[in-house]
Amino acid sequence: MENNNRKLKIKTALVSVYHKDGLDDIVKKLDKEGVAFISTGGTQQFIESLGVHCQAVESLTGYPSILGGRVKTLHPKVFGGILARRGNSGDDAQIKEYDIPEIDLVIVDLYPFGETVASGAGEDEIIEKIDIGGISLIRAAAKNYNDVVIVASQNQYVPFMNLLNEQGATTTLEDRRWFAKEAFAVSSGYDSAIFNYFDGGEGSAFRAAVDGSQVMRYGENPHQQGVFHGDFDALFEKLNGKEISYNNLLDIDSAVTLIDEFDELTFAILKHNNACGIASRKTVLEAWNDALAGDPVSAFGGILVTNTVIDRAVAEEIHKIFFEVIIAPDYEEDALEILKQKKNRIILRRKNHTQNPDKQYRSLLNGILVQDRDTSIQTAADLEVMTQSQPTEAEITDLLFANKLVKHSKSNAITLVKNRQLCAGGVGQTSRVDALKQAIEKANSFDFDLKGAVMASDAFFPFPDCVEIAGKAGIRAVIQPGGSVNDQLSVDYCDAHGMSMVKTGIRHFKH
Repeated sequence: MENNNRKLKIKTALVSVYHKDGLDDIVKKLDKEGVAFISTGGTQQFIESLGVHCQAVESLTGYPSILGGRVKTLHPKVFGGILARRGNSGDDAQIKEYDIPEIDLVIVDLYPFGETVASGAGEDEIIEKIDIGGISLIRAAAKNYNDVVIVASQNQYVPFMNLLNEQGATTTLEDRRWFAKEAFAVSSGYDSAIFNYFDGGEGSAFRAAVDGSQVMRYGENPHQQGVFHGDFDALFEKLNGKEISYNNLLDIDSAVTLIDEFDELTFAILKHNNACGIASRKTVLEAWNDALAGDPVSAFGGILVTNTVIDRAVAEEIHKIFFEVIIAPDYEEDALEILKQKKNRIILRRKNHTQNPDKQYRSLLNGILVQDRDTSIQTAADLEVMTQSQPTEAEITDLLFANKLVKHSKSNAITLVKNRQLCAGGVGQTSRVDALKQAIEKANSFDFDLKGAVMASDAFFPFPDCVEIAGKAGIRAVIQPGGSVNDQLSVDYCDAHGMSMVKTGIRHFKH
């Protein structure tokens, strides 16, 4: 059984880093603790600029840095000193025979491969940013965590400095194993980035690495565990409220993805990832009032999101109902004072426009399902009129509005819209007819007049029953992907009853 308290003194450190910010305090502290340094190139110069003696790797190995710096630390006298098992008679004999110094600490920060790819650099520059020596040092030191501590990235400078301040240049086995774990996270993520670059989106294998994690209170239900891997704080500033839950994150993602479809001032209310109310208006107060009117019952415990600043007037109205989360680009100070009166209410300020990954992932069966994110947005220019009747300019505005909503609703989905306001949606139904009936019944229950409203469907109509039901309810214009062998039957009904229908050619299933 391992003794996690087995302490080892750091006597010699090998340092080879790209990013040197934050390294100076570590070097000075180690120097005070009597630790000797080995380094090369720019890192050696940096250490010496601090007034600290540093042995050149070249003097240890007897070889200069060669091949334009591609080979510097790849030598038995370096890796032998890292991988030698202390107390192993065979290893002890060999490092003595070949005069190999033991290395107790390795500090590495790899060439920025991912950042170089993201910058749009040419292939030659990208290839040169594939770190060879550094990644080898990380793996060697992490493998021999029993005797060596590895600091594998700039992100580990702070925890390592904290360790030095607390216990000096001494580490326990538990410390070393933790840093080894972090090191393998760095190396695996680095290799994943390189593979994905060479794969070029072909999907020949699935490799993904996400830094950062947050343990949730629980998963979708209290008996399930949940963890979020990512950097939530890079996107949002949490101004108030309880710990964010698994279900909160799902709703937050749905909320910002939906609101980002709209350029005009818009307010939306979501429940279980679907919009239950949304409106675009000239003022945020008008947008809130009309979004709430869409379904004041479902708004209870919902997620609120807008693309404009929350002012005092709207905060006073919002404060009257119970909701879980509110998301906005900013808040006026007096609005925040009102909203913060509920200590558990989660208030989020968006730091920047959320950049969702180009791919979506879902674990199922014994593998991972990967697809392109649905980023298709239809405009008036994309609409093909299928009927004799042409939609009016106002109807086209509502049709595009409804189409955005149905894109972000669980299938089968129907949305009914009038004057850039959601009257009702039918979502998650096994039948498109049921989705429409649900929407009509819901709109009627909240006293919406559907005469002159428009309808959007996430997929084509296999039969004319939906347009017939919609027409009888007062719907005057329809938007759908088209593509059914029975499209003409729906068109014929619309022509016979003075309805207009447009098709987009793009289906928006969401499961």
